[in-house]
Amino acid sequence: MSNFERVRRQQILREAEGYLELLLSAPEDFALAAEPRHRLARRVLKTLDQAEFTGPRKAQQLYLKGQALRAMEMYGQAIRPLEQSAEADPENIHVWLALGWCYKRVGRLDLAIQALQEAVEVDPEAAIIYYNLACYWSLASNVKQAVHFLRIALDLDPNYRDLVDSEHDFDPIRNHPGFQAVKEVIV
Repeated sequence: MSNFERVRRQQILREAEGYLELLLSAPEDFALAAEPRHRLARRVLKTLDQAEFTGPRKAQQLYLKGQALRAMEMYGQAIRPLEQSAEADPENIHVWLALGWCYKRVGRLDLAIQALQEAVEVDPEAAIIYYNLACYWSLASNVKQAVHFLRIALDLDPNYRDLVDSEHDFDPIRNHPGFQAVKEVIV
């Protein structure tokens, strides 16, 4: 591969990342409406189609493709490129988090939990992994596991306590005494 081709592929990845940054960086209150969001996500996909990638760049391309599909709420279609990215780059917790997100939305909490268990193996200090595990276990109505992972998340990053009251994923267990006990400790 010539130096020009290598640089061009890197530019393509950066361009796609830039579009995704525009797409995903806005706070929820200012999130793009569906049509502009989908238009930007399609731009990501079109940009990524400009070259063939190999090695670590292939894993990155697949991750970006999965994220674009996820942004278009095409969760089932996002899973395959994200799985392939995770296979090629199992040390990237962002891929595991995105996979968990998509699995949850296609009704596969078991696989969402499994993906985040993989992420814990990669980075046992990332509070977001434990917080999401707590959410998924709550949706599975497993109070013991949800409380366990929520405690770990809050120990690692107490700022997550600000999200607990408004997190709808905790609705299935919100009134359970075990969950209430964790809330009392964290409030």
